[in-house]
Amino acid sequence: MPSTVIRRFDYDAAQHRLDVQFVSGRRYSYHDVPEKLVADMRKATSKGGFFNRRIRDHFRFTREE
Repeated sequence: MPSTVIRRFDYDAAQHRLDVQFVSGRRYSYHDVPEKLVADMRKATSKGGFFNRRIRDHFRFTREE
Protein backbone atom coordinates (compact mmCIF):
# COMPACT_ATOMS: atom_id res chain seq x y z
CA MET A 1 0.00 0.00 0.00
CA PRO A 2 1.46 3.41 -0.91
CA SER A 3 2.28 5.72 1.95
CA THR A 4 0.99 9.27 2.19
CA VAL A 5 4.12 10.23 4.16
CA ILE A 6 7.01 8.15 2.81
CA ARG A 7 7.85 8.25 -0.90
CA ARG A 8 10.48 5.51 -0.70
CA PHE A 9 12.95 3.82 1.61
CA ASP A 10 16.04 1.68 1.13
CA TYR A 11 18.13 -0.31 3.56
CA ASP A 12 21.89 -0.84 3.51
CA ALA A 13 22.34 -4.07 5.48
CA ALA A 14 26.13 -3.75 5.66
CA GLN A 15 25.86 -0.28 7.25
CA HIS A 16 22.58 -0.94 9.14
CA ARG A 17 21.34 2.31 7.60
CA LEU A 18 17.77 3.07 6.62
CA ASP A 19 17.44 5.81 4.00
CA VAL A 20 14.00 7.41 3.87
CA GLN A 21 12.65 9.92 1.37
CA PHE A 22 9.45 11.65 2.41
CA VAL A 23 6.78 12.96 0.04
CA SER A 24 8.00 16.46 0.98
CA GLY A 25 11.28 15.57 -0.77
CA ARG A 26 13.34 15.58 2.42
CA ARG A 27 15.73 12.66 2.81
CA TYR A 28 17.11 11.22 6.04
CA SER A 29 19.44 8.37 6.94
CA TYR A 30 18.70 6.50 10.17
CA HIS A 31 21.70 4.72 11.66
CA ASP A 32 22.07 1.39 13.47
CA VAL A 33 18.59 0.22 12.46
CA PRO A 34 18.23 -3.57 12.83
CA GLU A 35 17.45 -5.47 9.63
CA LYS A 36 14.50 -7.23 11.31
CA LEU A 37 12.88 -3.87 12.05
CA VAL A 38 13.14 -2.87 8.39
CA ALA A 39 11.65 -6.23 7.35
CA ASP A 40 8.73 -5.52 9.69
CA MET A 41 8.35 -2.05 8.16
CA ARG A 42 8.18 -3.57 4.67
CA LYS A 43 5.29 -5.79 5.85
CA ALA A 44 3.43 -3.01 7.68
CA THR A 45 0.13 -1.84 6.23
CA SER A 46 0.95 1.74 7.20
CA LYS A 47 4.62 2.50 6.51
CA GLY A 48 4.30 6.02 7.92
CA GLY A 49 2.58 4.81 11.09
CA PHE A 50 5.20 2.11 11.61
CA PHE A 51 7.98 4.61 11.00
CA ASN A 52 6.51 7.07 13.52
CA ARG A 53 6.02 4.42 16.23
CA ARG A 54 9.17 2.34 15.82
CA ILE A 55 11.91 4.36 14.08
CA ARG A 56 11.42 8.12 14.39
CA ASP A 57 12.87 9.39 17.68
CA HIS A 58 14.43 5.96 18.36
CA PHE A 59 17.51 6.09 16.12
CA ARG A 60 20.25 8.60 15.39
CA PHE A 61 19.78 10.22 12.00
CA THR A 62 21.36 12.62 9.54
CA ARG A 63 19.53 14.78 7.04
CA GLU A 64 20.68 14.30 3.47
CA GLU A 65 20.83 17.22 1.04
